[in-house]
Parts: sequence; structure tokens; C-alpha cells
Amino acid sequence: MQNDEIMDPRIIDGRGIADKIEDQVKREVEKLKEKGIQPTIATLLVGEHPPSKLYVKLKEWACKRAGIRSEVHKYSEDVALEEIINLIDELNNRVEINGILVELPLPEHIDEHEVMSAIKPSKDVDGFHPLNMGSMLIGKERFVPCTSEGIIRALEEYHIEVLGKNVVVVGHSNVVGKPTSIMLLNRNATVETCHVYTQNLKEHTLRADILIVATGVKGLITKDMVKKGVIIFDVGVTWVGEKVYGDVDFDSVIEKVKLISPVPGGVGPMTIAILMEHTIEAAKLQHNLR
Repeated sequence: MQNDEIMDPRIIDGRGIADKIEDQVKREVEKLKEKGIQPTIATLLVGEHPPSKLYVKLKEWACKRAGIRSEVHKYSEDVALEEIINLIDELNNRVEINGILVELPLPEHIDEHEVMSAIKPSKDVDGFHPLNMGSMLIGKERFVPCTSEGIIRALEEYHIEVLGKNVVVVGHSNVVGKPTSIMLLNRNATVETCHVYTQNLKEHTLRADILIVATGVKGLITKDMVKKGVIIFDVGVTWVGEKVYGDVDFDSVIEKVKLISPVPGGVGPMTIAILMEHTIEAAKLQHNLR
């Protein structure tokens, strides 16, 4: 993002929102340390997937800034499911570990559901355990997927009322699409969830007051697919060489939007900041401080 784009009032300042969250996290970390508690997160990284390795590094840097201790457990691509489950059991039982994060995607031979289900719900800072997902479904949100919560926080930061608004979510993954749809339904938006089998995607996206796109398809959403005054959250990430692109054709769509999150610098920083916040919440929960 160029400097002139940073000043554009249509650009959602994800880094700025993340900085506010991180500042609050730092203060909470200091309070916990005064009580003899060092907030700690453990991350599992399987394989050599370049984006995953980058995301883990970004999270490590965020932990360092916030004063959270981070430990990373790395495994080769051919690791057995049993070995991962054994590590999670160990981390569940270590009282000094407050949060457990499994970097996705996992190799095809690893059952993602089984891995997420093995994490103790009170340490599930990524919000993917079935119990936390189920609580979210009935409107009892505790640990929810960080990207979805980041979107909600940005809407609040920019004073965007979602009640009754037409929201279209493109993508129905368990990581972003489904939880984002549910969280917006919890706030009484009118939500459509589209996916690869949706007929005539443009027909749906043109109805959106708020459009959230999380497919990993570079430039999927173009100028003709959105109405004037739309608010867009671009959650997609596609790497081409050393450059990253979103799901939205930013340069063509920008003239029609009320607000848009850029890639990079939009949803990503907020996601990591929310993860830090969840780690603090988990530490408090585990030490009966809430």
C-alpha cells in the first residue's frame, strides 16, 4: 500500500486497529505478570508451506511486541497424526501454556477435525474447537475464529451498523466464511453465503451492502460485481512470486466503495492482534481471573 492510499478515507486501516488492540494487550500482559503469570502461546507448524511459515513468524513478532511468550513446534510434512495429538495432549496438560494454535492448512493425511478437537476448549485461542464453534452458533461467543472477529471489530471501529444490512459472504470455509456468516447473523444482519457452487455470483454480490470475500482466487471480484457505496472486506491471499494479492480487483473497485480492506495491511494484522487478545483472555480464564 502506498502512502497516499494510507491517507485515503476509504481504506480500512487494519494495522491501525491492530495497534490499538496490541496496546491494550500489552497493558493486560503487565497486569498478569504482576500476578506472576507469563501469558504463553504454543504453535504447531507442519511442513514447509511458505505462507504458513510467514504467518507463524508474524505471530512470533506480535507476541514479542506484546510481551507474550511464544514457542513453536515444527514437524515435517510426513508427520503422523498420532504424534501431533500426543503433543497437543502434552500442551493441554502444561499449566504454563495458555493458548494452542495449529497453523493451517495441514497435510491431506492429517485429519484437521481430529486435531482441532484435541485442543482443550479453554486453550483454543484460534476458535476452531467444535465446542467453541457450537457456542458461537447459538450466540454465546467466547473464542471465535480470529479473522471473523477482526472483521466485526473493524465494523465497530468504523461505526458501521450491520443490523438489517444485506451482507454477502463469498467462501464457506470453517476458518472464515462460515464463522463470519454466523457472527453477522448473531448481530441481525441479513446474510447470504456464496461458494464455488453458487450460480451467478454477480447477482448476489450486487445486492451486498457489506461484501466479505475469502476464496483465495486472485481478482475474483471486479468493479461490475459491486454496487456503489459497498463496504468490502478482502480476506483472500494469493502469492505471485514475492507479491500478495487479494480476491478483489482493488484498483477497479476502489472508486465504488465506501470502505475497503486492502491486501496486505487489512484483515491480516487484525487477525494476529485478536489472537494475542484471545491468549490474554485464555490466561485469565485458566487462572480464574474473570
